[in-house]
Amino acid sequence: MLRMQRVSTGLIAWLLAFGAAAQQPIFYPAKGQSPQKQNSDTADCQLWAKQNTGVDPVAIAQQSGQPSAPQQQGGRARGAAGGAAVGAAVGAIAGDAGKGAAAGAVTGTVVGGTRQRRSNQAAAEQQQAGQQQASQQMATFNRAVAACMTGRGYTVQ
Repeated sequence: MLRMQRVSTGLIAWLLAFGAAAQQPIFYPAKGQSPQKQNSDTADCQLWAKQNTGVDPVAIAQQSGQPSAPQQQGGRARGAAGGAAVGAAVGAIAGDAGKGAAAGAVTGTVVGGTRQRRSNQAAAEQQQAGQQQASQQMATFNRAVAACMTGRGYTVQ
C-alpha cells in the first residue's frame, strides 16, 4: 500500500511537471504585426511544425485525455481460491485435506497479491513512459513553432 502511494505521488508530481513543460511559447509581435497577422502566422507555423516534426498536438491531446487502465483487484482472492484447491488436493493425498486447503489458501493469497502489485506497477510505469514521450514530442513541436515564428519577426518566450 505504501509503495502504491509513493508511485501515485510520483505520478502526480510528474503530471504537474508535464503540464508546465507542454505549454506553448508566447509570441510578441516585434515588428508591429496586427493580431490578424499574428493569428495567421501562428496557424501557418503550427502547420509547418506538424509537417516537419510529424507531431500532431491534437492526437497527443486525445491520447493523453483517455482514462488510464484501472488497477487490477481481486488478485489475493483468486490466489487464495487457487491455493486452497491445490492445498486440498495435496492435503487429501497426505491425509488431511482441510489443513492442506488452509495452507494453500494462505500461500495463494500472498502469491496472488504479489502478482497483482507487480501488474499494477508495470501498468503505471508504462503509462508514465507514454506521458514522457508525449511531453518530449510536444517540446519538439513547440520548438519548431517558435523557430518559425522567430523567422517571421516575432520575439519568442
